[in-house]
Formats: sequence, structure tokens, C-alpha cells
Amino acid sequence: MVSLATLSGCYTMRPITGPMPEPGARVALDIGDAGRTALGGLIGPEVRQVEGRLLEQSAEDYLLAVSSIKLLRGGEQVWRGEQVRIRREYVTGSHLKQFSMGRSLTLGIGVVGGFTAFLATRSLLGGGQITTPTPIDSASSHVGRF
Repeated sequence: MVSLATLSGCYTMRPITGPMPEPGARVALDIGDAGRTALGGLIGPEVRQVEGRLLEQSAEDYLLAVSSIKLLRGGEQVWRGEQVRIRREYVTGSHLKQFSMGRSLTLGIGVVGGFTAFLATRSLLGGGQITTPTPIDSASSHVGRF
């Protein structure tokens, strides 16, 4: 469970300023108005960004194995790698999803530190005192019962 939490913060999206990366790279493509209109029947009219693994690219389009779609009014739809071909003229921006060691370490240290603090405040790590009950003197406990 800790590893799943750590992995969720391990990536950053960086704008692609040069040529598109090689197939296999994780990318996100911003979709413009013309793309929303053209792709509406395939992926929905409210799409703002399509994220996935770049399978191939040509002078005309990109082929993505889609992992998620971000919507104009917020929200996200998770996909399972369905392939979608997106024409270049529909794309208004592109981003490369990269692993971030700094974010991963920071998140990991925070998760482990928080878990340790939780355990320490509840005496779950041990180190508590063992108390032994005081024995009752049976002779004095019977006084006054006669």
C-alpha cells in the first residue's frame, strides 16, 4: 500500500518543445476545439487532454494507447490502452510524462514519517511500561466480615 501511494507522485508532465519522443514514451496531448469536434463521437466532446503511450507517429497523426482522458470541466476518465489515432492538427500542445526521483523520495519519506509518527503516538512500537498488580493481603481483606 505504501508503494502504491509513493508511485502516484513519482511523475511530472513536461512540455515537449522539440520533436515528439520515440514510440513507447508516455505522452499527453492537449486537444483543441477542432479536435473535440472531430473526435467527439470516438472519445467524447468534452475532452481536454488525452494521455497514453505513444505507439507510432507520422507526418499526419499520432497513435496512442490511451490510459486516461481529462475533461474540460474537470474530471478524468480512465481507459485501458484502447488505441486512438489523433490527427496532428487537433493537438494544441504536448507533454512528456517522466519519472521524478525527487518527488518519489519526498513522498516516500513523508509516507514513512507519517506512519512512524502514527505508530509512536499509539505506543504500538513497544517501549511501554509493564505494570504488575499489587497482591491483595488475604488476611486483611477478611477483617470486618465476621
